[in-house]
Amino acid sequence: MRFRFPLLLPFLLYGVCSAHASTTLSHAELIQALQQGGYVIFIRHPQTDPNQADTDTLHLNNWRAQRQLTPQGRAQATALGNAFRALHIPVGMVLTSRFKRAMDAAKLAGFRQARASLDITEPENVPPKEAQRRAAVLRTLLSTAPAAHTNTVLISHRPNLQDAAGKEFGDLAEREAAIFQPLGKEGYKLVARVAPTNWTEWTKTSAKQRPHATNRAGRRQAICRLYSCLAIL
Repeated sequence: MRFRFPLLLPFLLYGVCSAHASTTLSHAELIQALQQGGYVIFIRHPQTDPNQADTDTLHLNNWRAQRQLTPQGRAQATALGNAFRALHIPVGMVLTSRFKRAMDAAKLAGFRQARASLDITEPENVPPKEAQRRAAVLRTLLSTAPAAHTNTVLISHRPNLQDAAGKEFGDLAEREAAIFQPLGKEGYKLVARVAPTNWTEWTKTSAKQRPHATNRAGRRQAICRLYSCLAIL
């Protein structure tokens, strides 16, 4: 699947839609923001086998010639999806690279609506103009607001984000996420980078806090019932 933005492309190729300065948020504030929707979450695929290499990049359906997710990487993808659901982070459009490791990550995460797109596929052994085109389309995706009350998820590769948003993403780890606030014609703003283990840690923290919230709600209900009884008397 390819996206075409003929009017924006010349400007995007020259980096007009570059990232604004990032915002510092606590993890609780970040989760609350994501729960409201409106963000683009770029995720580098989970752990792969460093002993494997992509040896046939001109034939993307030749999965045996690609670097694959390790068993731990597959478990990481499943955990990521579970964390999004536990944290009540709404997901709308999901796009993946056409490399199998990215498609598998989306499937294992439970993102059933995921679609593979050449536009965010790692530009290995492609002409420079094609690499520039993919970077331009990714900048447009980072700048485009998701459907109401959802977040867009992009599962791709480090070089794609580095080409589109700058060399500061050259250290993006496997399974790490970069969260952007789309600003339309003004581009996008980096909101946070989420380390690979943070999602599951935040899920555990959220689970510990829920009983307290439930207890508070129960006390409020008990007080309301008491006042209702007193009113009847």
